[in-house]
Amino acid sequence: MKVTIVTVGRLKEKYLRDAVLEYKKRLGKYCNLEIFEAADEKTSEKMSMAEEKIILDREGERILRYIKEDAYVITLEINGTQLSSEQFADKINEAGIRGISHIVFVIGGSIGIGENVLKRSDYSLSFSKMTFPHQLMRVILLEQIYRSFRIIHGEPYHK
Repeated sequence: MKVTIVTVGRLKEKYLRDAVLEYKKRLGKYCNLEIFEAADEKTSEKMSMAEEKIILDREGERILRYIKEDAYVITLEINGTQLSSEQFADKINEAGIRGISHIVFVIGGSIGIGENVLKRSDYSLSFSKMTFPHQLMRVILLEQIYRSFRIIHGEPYHK
């Protein structure tokens, strides 16, 4: 299975880059993993709703460039469906059983995901009602994908 993560912005902190590299190495046993970073737009605290929409649309256009037509797209959204680790593993496993060979996870930027990307989404996933920094969310997502493949393969994982 091919797993792609498309995220807005670059990882600046070395400890987060190191964690991503570690999970990328671990996941190599289970899937073909790609990570793409779409450029983010400058934001300000005093943006109007119109300015926010323009930024989300621009970031969304960049995200969509990395999504192939046949990919199953899962967007990470605060109001998405919350799953346990086992349910998340089932979701990935069921996708493979249904013949889906490419899953794309989308992590938006600091102000979210544009409507153009949300329309392309096949499934909306939430890890929590809490808000996480999008850079940290990349590591959390990778850990859960890794945990899912361990569950799928009947291998031990830390509970």
